[in-house]
Amino acid sequence: MEERSEFFTPLESQLAARIRARLGELRGTEARVAQVVLDRGADLVHLSVSDVATLAGTAPSSVVRACQRLGFRGFQELKIAAALHAPAVPTPGPAADADDPAARALADTLRAAREALEGITATLGPDDLRAAAELLNGAPQVLLVGTGLSGAVVLDLAYRLRALGLPVDAPADSITAQLVAATLAPGAVCLAVSHTGATRIVVDTARSAREAGAEVLALTSYARSPLTETATCALIAGGQDLVFGLETTASRLAHLAAVDALAQTLLALRGPRAEQALRLSADACARYAY
Repeated sequence: MEERSEFFTPLESQLAARIRARLGELRGTEARVAQVVLDRGADLVHLSVSDVATLAGTAPSSVVRACQRLGFRGFQELKIAAALHAPAVPTPGPAADADDPAARALADTLRAAREALEGITATLGPDDLRAAAELLNGAPQVLLVGTGLSGAVVLDLAYRLRALGLPVDAPADSITAQLVAATLAPGAVCLAVSHTGATRIVVDTARSAREAGAEVLALTSYARSPLTETATCALIAGGQDLVFGLETTASRLAHLAAVDALAQTLLALRGPRAEQALRLSADACARYAY
């Protein structure tokens, strides 16, 4: 596949987010086609289906199938979407020095973070937040699970939900989390956080919670994954991985933004109960401030 040129305009964030959310469903040639679409961005409007097939090393028919798997009727509909989302006036940021890895890393990281945040509304809507908030609001117990880099999101989420007065359990130990999940009562909620949605210990814990009769709420970057297949409700938000095998800050920023939006939705839903809990939380925090 041809390397992406610095002169190509990146695909507009919402459309790119929509495509990245479905990358987990694609394999082989279809995944390569999706990556060409992301890499070429708005420049896609100048390419034919044969051009994309050549760049992806596959046949035009595979390009069409990949577009359909991404939710479009075909390549032409994808091109129209790319044209509609292309910026009317190019607004390039400061050019990164290609010979300076630090400058390139900073530029790529900031771009990925910006695209992840701007793309959230393409994969996460008000109905999703309301459904998740309603599950949490009525839960007698909330179990939070997440490991690795998602653990930081879980810690932030646990703090916010406790501050709103929810009964939260967020075990640091994965075996303890599985034990808690297996004993959850019907109506309880297991909120599982995983960038890929395929982290075995997180998915297994979510499955244990579901088998116990609890509801499962997923926060992940991909619309189709073992975790979303297990979940009652899923919040999809995420970003591009810049380093293979290492979740980037962009995805965690998107997850934290989703957590903020969920907390605000819960605050409105719980009303005076949440306001009272926030006052108690503020009083407790004030004791530790100079």
